[in-house]
Amino acid sequence: MSFFHELAHQYIDGEWLTGSGSWDIIDFNPYNGEKLAAVTVATALEVDRAYRAAERAQQEWAGVNPYERRAVLERALRITGERAEEIAEAITDELGGTRPRARYEVDSATEFLREAIRQALRPTGRLLPAVGDGRENRLYRLPVGVVGVISAFNFPFLVTMKSVAPALALGNAVVVKPHQNAPVVGGGLIAKIFEDAGLPAGLLNVVITDSAEIGDAFIEHPVPKVISFTGSDRVGRHIAATAAGAFKRTILELSGNSALVVLEDADIDYAVRSAVFSRFLHQGQVSMAANRILVDRSVAEEFTEKFTAEVAALKAGDPRDPETRIGPVINAFQADALDDLVDRAVADGATALVRGRTVGNVVGPTVLTGLAEDSPLLTQEILGPVALLMTFDGEEEAVRIVNEGPYGLSGAVHTRDAERGVKFAQRIVSGMFHVNDSTVQDDPLVAFGGEKTSGVGRLNGDAVVEAFTTQRWMSIQHGRSVFPY
Repeated sequence: MSFFHELAHQYIDGEWLTGSGSWDIIDFNPYNGEKLAAVTVATALEVDRAYRAAERAQQEWAGVNPYERRAVLERALRITGERAEEIAEAITDELGGTRPRARYEVDSATEFLREAIRQALRPTGRLLPAVGDGRENRLYRLPVGVVGVISAFNFPFLVTMKSVAPALALGNAVVVKPHQNAPVVGGGLIAKIFEDAGLPAGLLNVVITDSAEIGDAFIEHPVPKVISFTGSDRVGRHIAATAAGAFKRTILELSGNSALVVLEDADIDYAVRSAVFSRFLHQGQVSMAANRILVDRSVAEEFTEKFTAEVAALKAGDPRDPETRIGPVINAFQADALDDLVDRAVADGATALVRGRTVGNVVGPTVLTGLAEDSPLLTQEILGPVALLMTFDGEEEAVRIVNEGPYGLSGAVHTRDAERGVKFAQRIVSGMFHVNDSTVQDDPLVAFGGEKTSGVGRLNGDAVVEAFTTQRWMSIQHGRSVFPY
């Protein structure tokens, strides 16, 4: 408990502070309802203070030798490893993450930190040919300055670290606004790691607040040059419009409605295991989760029998129980919404092959089939343990179904012929698509992002250099130019 009280504060210019707002964000354990901490919200004045501190600190940080920046990140990596179990405990308490899922997030974040260490030495200048005689063209890659990060609740430690670590490595300063359901794991915990790693004050700031208090102040503020947001497409659309009006760059990782496709020649047992993981990791509260599971009609009976048996056997309940695979969803509102969603689907003619029971915020896994082709469930994101099982006749129909709807984040196809899978994937409008694997994939080296309303821009690998740096052209005339007048 004291762990949460210590870190559930604003962190501005190297100081842990109480917000000056008139109300508190209450941080609850979603499984047992325990109050973990109360955080008085930051106001627009604190947002301004955080951005101004970041602006001041960044000017010096940009000139620091990249090897020194790398050393700070190396210490942050060591501290994260030493505190891995403590971080996993926090994920379980604040998010309801099961023990395997908590360690999955910590291990993934560790890999991204390790990649950020390498990225500290990445930006290099280039010499380019010039049209005129005697001229030298230099292209410098420089930090953008200050990055605003708005994090999500589902994988907040990983998602926040994916922007914070490379942005710092590349010479920027950062202000983080964590999700109000994850103020510690997505904010204070990361600030503490970097504070203990010796990051100079002002380079990383955390403001815990809500748009009800600050409006668009976090986005509209004149200091940040890039806004990195992970969340819903509805909020992302607003952020994109607001940021564009202020000439800011945005990196938007948004909603998904991914499909996992099982072709007639797939390894059915393996495809079943992949589908269960793809749909039910972290209670299905993952944008890359396989909302829709499409199975060729010729193997649908075998797949359905095995898939429903696996789903029905998933243990739901206390996330601290090592046998639990389905913990609580993030809050009571989401639990009620999921119950209502399933009830409406069944009332509209769908069949529940598995119907999970809801106890508190623990929503048992459900498998629905027989949805009408025009069912809105087939084109929306479902952040919960509800799988939609569909059949198709041949690849052409599968491609059509996968591409329907507004989203294009992730997906997967299963087939014994890997090259057939590649050709199938090439026909899908999606930022990411995987052959013979889960829909939930993230790799520090590979560009991560979506198409259509699933996002704008990319993170990871070379993409973060594009995201968090800018290019400056400088020419030098060593001779004399000839001017027309």
